[in-house]
Amino acid sequence: MAVHSPTAPAAGPRAAPAAVRRHHWAGPGMVLPFLLLYLLFMIGPVAYNLVVSLFNTSLVHSGLGPFVGLRNYGEALTSADFWHTLWHTVWFTVLTTVPLVALSLALALMAERVRRWRWLFRTVFFAPYVLPVSAVALVFTYVYADRIGLLQHLLSLVGVTSPGWLSDPRWVLPSVAAATVWWTLGFTFVLYLAALQDIPADVLEAAAIDGAGPVRRLRHVVVPMLGRTTALVTVLQVIASLKVFDQVYLIAGSGGGPAGAARSSVEYVYDSGFTDMRVGYAATVSFLLFLVMLAVSAVWFAVSRRTDQGV
Repeated sequence: MAVHSPTAPAAGPRAAPAAVRRHHWAGPGMVLPFLLLYLLFMIGPVAYNLVVSLFNTSLVHSGLGPFVGLRNYGEALTSADFWHTLWHTVWFTVLTTVPLVALSLALALMAERVRRWRWLFRTVFFAPYVLPVSAVALVFTYVYADRIGLLQHLLSLVGVTSPGWLSDPRWVLPSVAAATVWWTLGFTFVLYLAALQDIPADVLEAAAIDGAGPVRRLRHVVVPMLGRTTALVTVLQVIASLKVFDQVYLIAGSGGGPAGAARSSVEYVYDSGFTDMRVGYAATVSFLLFLVMLAVSAVWFAVSRRTDQGV
């Protein structure tokens, strides 16, 4: 007579809740390392900067220094240097953002239509972006130089008198902006190129069958479908331009060139903190600039949400 071994008892009702609990904590456990680093290196410095802006902190004295409340903010908002540098930064943002969006879109459309040697066009357009800012500044310093500069020589060949690109206050900021566009064009170009490849081919074919020509397809199909990419490219470039410092400092020189015509807000923060030794005031200016960037990001977030909802 065969003997049957007793079957193992079924798992009790406690096993399921334990599995659910493990699954419930899996997501927070994966996010926790990033959250700790974000708090340590992002939220922490911003909070400390806000605290320092309320004190008369100086590099020549230890500690936070005397508490001054909102006095630093009042001084910054009534300072002509603060508004001048902020205007230079905003004007630089306009000079770089508009050409970058337009040129990168045009180049991406052209590179997408090329059938042969497509990789070569993509490499040529993206190559300047991998250069360090010091190399870009060195190249354009010689391009814009008076008497021996390449640009001045090329203009003289066609009988055009070249202005002082880095010595004339009217031209120094547009000159740095042009160098920045050449340097950073590759990044926005790649973003647009990736977005163009995500447009379904059947949508363009349907528009062609309906009688839409290349211009109408570009205007009514391609450009609207690139709306989110355009918003992303714009806000990234605006934020990057508001933080400009390196190329202005290296190309135009310390102090923003002649008459401080290209002095940016970040350089004003640098001069206040490390030249004038007023760390508390520098923290105030940097926090005001942070609020401007935060407002730009909030606008982009609102536009993205309206786009997703089809408003």
